[in-house]
Amino acid sequence: MPKVGMEPIRRRALVQAAIEEIGAAGSLDVPVSRIAKRAGMSPALAHHYFGSKEDIFLAAMRHILSLYGAEVCRLLNAAGSPRARLEAVISAGFTPVNFRHESVSAWLSFYVLAQTSPKANRLLRVYHRRLHSNLVHDLRPLAGAASDGIAERIAGLIDGLYLHAALNPKTTAAIANAHALQALDNELRTA
Repeated sequence: MPKVGMEPIRRRALVQAAIEEIGAAGSLDVPVSRIAKRAGMSPALAHHYFGSKEDIFLAAMRHILSLYGAEVCRLLNAAGSPRARLEAVISAGFTPVNFRHESVSAWLSFYVLAQTSPKANRLLRVYHRRLHSNLVHDLRPLAGAASDGIAERIAGLIDGLYLHAALNPKTTAAIANAHALQALDNELRTA
């Protein structure tokens, strides 16, 4: 008989275990049995709660995206002007929580999976749309009609600089953030 109230606890444990195992392996090449073992449960229970390894991983990415979203909200709450809000959205992508080894491994695996998995691709598109929307919202008062194009370029630069900083020991998150903010300056100067 299932224990009442255990499902959310077990789901969270499996999500955390998936993030840790992907981080340890550096890829999605992790059997559900290892994820379940790290979470302290059987593989059958893991499959019962999520169905497949892909679904466990997508739940893990939703968790990572929620941590990123919390960083965006935290920084936006401290920003008063459209320019400060833009800086907050950009800087949220370069906070330490995004550069934990497990998070980097999950993001890299997520981009690869999104090429073949419709569910992963949809989740990636949701992330891209939210980032674009956040940027456009505060670019409009500063750049008018050019906002959409600027947001597209800045969003691509954020993702690219994140990957560059995550994979290149000479580029820190602070350097990547500074490059993105400089690009914003350049875009606004020419808008």
